[in-house]
Amino acid sequence: MRIPEIRKDERGIPTLYVDDRPFFIYGGELHNSDTSDPAYMQRAVWPALEGLHMNTVVAPVYWELIEDQQGTYDFSHVDSLVLQAREHDLHLVLLWFGLWKNAESMYVPAWMKKDTDRYFRVQTVAGDRLNTISPLCQEAIDRDAACFKELMAHLKDLDSEHGTVLMLQVENEIGVLGSARDYGDQANERFEGTIPDQLAAATGKQGTWQEAYGADAEEAFMAWHFARAVEQITSAGSREYPLPMYANSWLKQYPWYPGSYPSGGPVPQMQAIWRVAAPSISFFAPDIYVPYCAEVLDEYGTADNPLFVPEIRKDAVTASYCLYAFGAKNAIGYSPFGIEEITMDPALVDRPPMEVMIALNIDPSAFDIAGSADLLSATYAKLHEMEPLLLENRGTDRMQCFVRHGENDYGTLLHFRDLDIRVAYDPRQSGKPLAAGLFLERDGNDFLLTGMMCRVEAAVKPGVNRKVGVLRIEEGEIRDGKFVRARVLNGDEQMSVRFGEKLKTLRVQWYTY
Repeated sequence: MRIPEIRKDERGIPTLYVDDRPFFIYGGELHNSDTSDPAYMQRAVWPALEGLHMNTVVAPVYWELIEDQQGTYDFSHVDSLVLQAREHDLHLVLLWFGLWKNAESMYVPAWMKKDTDRYFRVQTVAGDRLNTISPLCQEAIDRDAACFKELMAHLKDLDSEHGTVLMLQVENEIGVLGSARDYGDQANERFEGTIPDQLAAATGKQGTWQEAYGADAEEAFMAWHFARAVEQITSAGSREYPLPMYANSWLKQYPWYPGSYPSGGPVPQMQAIWRVAAPSISFFAPDIYVPYCAEVLDEYGTADNPLFVPEIRKDAVTASYCLYAFGAKNAIGYSPFGIEEITMDPALVDRPPMEVMIALNIDPSAFDIAGSADLLSATYAKLHEMEPLLLENRGTDRMQCFVRHGENDYGTLLHFRDLDIRVAYDPRQSGKPLAAGLFLERDGNDFLLTGMMCRVEAAVKPGVNRKVGVLRIEEGEIRDGKFVRARVLNGDEQMSVRFGEKLKTLRVQWYTY
């Protein structure tokens, strides 16, 4: 069994390889406390995931449980999680809840929480201490790195022959909330000094943090120190078992100032610093609960940052964003949060209090799961069957993918070799997906169209004095990368090429006359 790795394919697209074969993560992230009780997992979680066509669960493991006594390590909850996942034929992406989770130090062991002098906290400009251990606290970083090293050594012994665990997230939504930076004495002294030589050499910037980064100086300062801490922790684990490791980010969002979102996290504006400071991190991943998910996927899914979405809203529109993530942004994985709830009665879903959602800029509709399970399951199943086509055609003009980006986005125009395809989006509706599609051009104006919530027509190129007619429309399925025909549509059913809320695939052949 080869160790999972991220490397570029023959077209230069970063790809997750598992046992030396491309692997797409069709996942879901569990709630924070589920894996602390193996019995609860067996009773309430694993049964809830059946039928979703998932292949991977994104799940936390906890420093506070592993090292309850300093220097003594108990991996029993980790072992149960890995073995149970293996029993259910599922892979894992593990979340290391160590020094920082949601910008706080809530998962550190009790012996560290109580020793606030040795493991000192971030201070605000007024001198208040936050519930966030400072990334300048070297002793705390050393302890985290030591435990993470033991975790990775244990995972190597437990799982290297099986490959259940694919990747690890190091910490969670790192940064400082409620302050632009740490204003403790040690932090103030370093902030007044010049930026590190390594950062200056990589960026060409010079001088103090204020001189080098201006209005972004406080956030840049925290980004450097958080990233250096993460690098020490990550590299300690990688030396034991070099699985891919990534850092996730709480989005930079309204009201936009550092501290209203975690200052110093790996948001796009700080990623240049993170790349210098934390070279052991493979990529940066967004946690997405805003209404403008597509823009975030565009921002994080770049040529130098493979797209993995460890957390995203789980309402009906998540199926549309899933299709777009894999089809347009070459995602290595996708994972709605609270996946064990997606098959529940929508009225029973646990939602954050409204004041919390307002404070954190969370779109309340993200927790409306009406219709979500069937839509996401169908999308995962469709993508799995399309994998050979995706791998053969991604990165080429033959395959194009779209999703409705916002309320004022009414459609798109796709340019293929001989024809253009005009797509009109259906309006957004509660409990239904957004308009989305993945279109593949084959030879001779022969297309495989997979989509939902849109209408399609073909047109000749501008200046061409011909018309387009429908030669044939076939319903069908993709099986192992090949189209298998069902009904041939004609007469009333051929009057328009239309996709409803259920994801489907049509083979459409057009001709010109």
